[in-house]
Amino acid sequence: MSSLLKPDDQQRVEEYLQLPQHQVERRPFRPWMLLGVVLIVVIGLGFLSRLLSYLAL
Repeated sequence: MSSLLKPDDQQRVEEYLQLPQHQVERRPFRPWMLLGVVLIVVIGLGFLSRLLSYLAL
């Protein structure tokens, strides 16, 4: 892929991206874990709302 930047600007961008703060190792994305957390939160909030409605009436 060709860059739309001038060569000296592209070099500065590449140097910027090579700085240590931009080289952070990330854990792999786990969609099933995200789905599980979302389900637990939704179910928990559902139970909380039922409890509050029971206590309010």
